[in-house]
Amino acid sequence: MEVAAASRCDPQSAGPAGWRAEQGTNAGCGPFHIHAHHQQSRRHARDRIGRNRIMSRGRDATSPWRMPAGAWKDVLMRTWKESAADNVGLVAAGVSFYAFLALLPLLGAIVLTYGLVADPQTVTQNMAAMTRVMPTDIARFIGEQLMYVVQTSGGKKGLGVLVALALALFSARNGAAAIVTALNIAYEEEEKRGLVKVNLLALLITAGAVAMAVFALLSMTVLAYVEAWLPSSPVLAMLSRLMSYLLLALAAAGAAATLYRFGPSRDRARWMWLTPGSLFFAAAWVLLTLGFGIYVANFGNYGATYGSLATVIILLTWLYLSSYILIFGAELNSELEHQTARDTTEGDERPLGQRNAWAADHVAQGTRAGEDGPTQVTKLG
Repeated sequence: MEVAAASRCDPQSAGPAGWRAEQGTNAGCGPFHIHAHHQQSRRHARDRIGRNRIMSRGRDATSPWRMPAGAWKDVLMRTWKESAADNVGLVAAGVSFYAFLALLPLLGAIVLTYGLVADPQTVTQNMAAMTRVMPTDIARFIGEQLMYVVQTSGGKKGLGVLVALALALFSARNGAAAIVTALNIAYEEEEKRGLVKVNLLALLITAGAVAMAVFALLSMTVLAYVEAWLPSSPVLAMLSRLMSYLLLALAAAGAAATLYRFGPSRDRARWMWLTPGSLFFAAAWVLLTLGFGIYVANFGNYGATYGSLATVIILLTWLYLSSYILIFGAELNSELEHQTARDTTEGDERPLGQRNAWAADHVAQGTRAGEDGPTQVTKLG
């Protein structure tokens, strides 16, 4: 188009029209055309700058790992602000309360399930090995509750085991239901599933937690047999402990990714968009568990303040911090989806506004000077 415009204003190539342009009588040529041509060039330059800004902010990213540093900065800023706006601290307190109430039924379900393949004494020993990475008071409390469950469920056989297991899962479902509600808040979703479907989901999450705990117990059993065959050595003992932490982190990452995928009431996100929050939760949770255990053992004097309730307060605090990290990981995943305009849900690519997921249907604005702030959003499509 620019070449054609130039030829129209060239007196030697445009014939009579060119002669008229030279005389200033052609409205499409002369200084007015030059001004329009410069405006068009500036418009193209602005478009190129706009496209570069879009790319620099990860708007076209097909994976969170393809986002540049500027995009991650935007995401982290919004994650921090959205966590405060969504009252994640208060939500985590509710989740930790329901998780505390679900603890005893959950332990019962674990003992009944693992008891199908092992005797109660083995269950107790392996649970003690699994909880050694937790703060001492929490491990002791869980051990006491575990002994109570073992003693009260030892006589159940056959159908009695199945009935007791079903009752334990049903009693523990409220903890999972609280997690589902918290994930809906983090992903900016309203619950669109029916009551029956939500309760079934909570039961499945609880059953999944039991299955994961049983798998961890079996892993601890195998690890204990391996340690028994190996010679006694401080180096091997350290490697064994590191292996325990690694298995714990992998289990935490897998559990978090599963919750992030199936918990919120929305079209499921692709696994790659769940990985950052899951890895964050796994690393932060293991560090929290170790650090909190050191703090309680050496600095926290809960007994002087709470007396006989000290162990319960310590457990509730640990559950609260764990819940906070889990929800914060969901906020991180949500803002990563919010950063890109590409479809982050599973299935074929769909346009904005048709993905049935708030974070995937909205695109956050940039944070450069003169642009909208990081917390403002726009819906396209």
